[in-house]
Amino acid sequence: MGTKDKKRSTDKLYVIPLGGIGEIGKNMFCVQYDQEIIVLDAGLKFPEEEMLGVDLVIPDITYLIENKDKIKGIFLSHGHEDHIGALPFILQKIKVPIYGTRLTLGLLKIKLEEARLLDETTLYEIKPEDEIVIGSFKVSFFTTNHSIPDSVGIVLKTPVGNVVYTSDFKFDHTPVQGKITDFHTLAEIGREGVLVALSDSTNAERPGYTHSEQGVGESLKDIFLSSEGRIIIVTFASNVNRIQQIVNAASYSGKKIAVDGRSMVNVVEIAHKLGYLHIPPGTLIEVDEIKKFPQNQVVLLTTGTQGEPMSALTRLANANHRKLEIITGDTVVIAATSIPGNEKLVFRTIDNLFRRGAKVVYENNSGIHVSGHGSQEELKLMLNLLRPRYLIPVHGEYRHLIHHAKLAENLGMNRENIFIVENGTVMEFTSTQARVSTTVQAGGIFVDGLGVGDVGSIVLRDRQVLSKDGIFIVVVTIDNVENKIVSGPDLVSRGFVYIKESEELLDEAKENVKKVIEGLMIKKVTNWPTIKNSIKDSVSKFLWEKTGRRPMILPIIMEV
Repeated sequence: MGTKDKKRSTDKLYVIPLGGIGEIGKNMFCVQYDQEIIVLDAGLKFPEEEMLGVDLVIPDITYLIENKDKIKGIFLSHGHEDHIGALPFILQKIKVPIYGTRLTLGLLKIKLEEARLLDETTLYEIKPEDEIVIGSFKVSFFTTNHSIPDSVGIVLKTPVGNVVYTSDFKFDHTPVQGKITDFHTLAEIGREGVLVALSDSTNAERPGYTHSEQGVGESLKDIFLSSEGRIIIVTFASNVNRIQQIVNAASYSGKKIAVDGRSMVNVVEIAHKLGYLHIPPGTLIEVDEIKKFPQNQVVLLTTGTQGEPMSALTRLANANHRKLEIITGDTVVIAATSIPGNEKLVFRTIDNLFRRGAKVVYENNSGIHVSGHGSQEELKLMLNLLRPRYLIPVHGEYRHLIHHAKLAENLGMNRENIFIVENGTVMEFTSTQARVSTTVQAGGIFVDGLGVGDVGSIVLRDRQVLSKDGIFIVVVTIDNVENKIVSGPDLVSRGFVYIKESEELLDEAKENVKKVIEGLMIKKVTNWPTIKNSIKDSVSKFLWEKTGRRPMILPIIMEV
């Protein structure tokens, strides 16, 4: 069903996902009417295992840069990294106003300040009851439950019909922050008519309902009361509701909390300052003060839920933390679930913690984590409240989108009205029909150190080769006038063979290079690319025959 407003039959509305389809993270969606664009969220995702050396992945915003004069604003649903984390990079390319709730903007300001973009960025605070008119769009909001306070869904009222973006949600009747999902507003939106819904699919495989965050609080209290030594508890820095539960459990059991890790310190500070995190006076201590208290009175709150190599938890597990070390009797609580693809890193860290004498409590054997996303019955409830004509499953890997589509079909939705697409797909809607129109450039941009976009598939492929078989460097000096080798060839091996134990192999490789160059000199070949390629081909074939490995061959030719 569409909106009740009269619409011109020629009006067209376009929905374009630039991220958040068939992947965990990097959420970004564009809604375009005529010459106006509204952007929903601008998140990042963390690199997958094969993305060697990459720090972050952000959406490819080529389409937005090409249409930057049409962008009216970026609206944020909540303050998690996968919804706001790309903004410091995006705002260097396009200058547009940002809209978000109080806590969301508070967390964003930290990032913009670090990137020196805060003074030149326009931020507008919104509340769930607000309605904002921007060009042809009327933008309104509804309260949702998630693992962070101040989370909202977004409604875009357009001349063609209403677009609803649920973002991440669950239906928690006993939320930590006391606000439940706004059922009344959702029902009103459904009665008014929803042309298309972009709805969270993350837990579409899970039957039933997602448990309440309150249950985690009870489990934490039991752990805090029964632990005889220090407690080291790890969670996502932006999971403010979980942090509040940890604070409550520490206060209940008479313990002090030290906060470690830059991101965790920043979130605790801003959430406490804005009133979203309630910490009793005297509960917080500095990390340097831990030794002043009995071990059974200390809780260390830190980061590292995904086994990140430089995180505080991983450094503790590897005994290279600059201030602390794991001791027998410590209880380590990992109050989070591993992101798909990170399981090896997480369980390696857990194994190392056990080796150091710690007791480790994690999701597989405890009740210290619940998801912030709704399960199947909650996804059905959202669809029944909104009753959209068209559905675009978003957030989650491809299989989650398929499961979400099946749920919608079971509720009676026509399969032709459900769009399972890829990032960059342009979906065209009128008041009477919908279709896939075309595609735009989309994908991931790699952030590596200070470089944004300078690492691509070719660089990653080189890194993968280096990580598997190493590098073999050939250095030779040639006299082009006399047509002879003046110096070398000298060979350097890194990550391929140990030179001192492979002298015979290297001597044979040198002879191989000499024969190749001398043969080219006889033919009077002086073209450097030809000489280099001939060396690479010959040495690569030789090393493969001798070792069964293919290191990267790097010829360096100098001319005198």
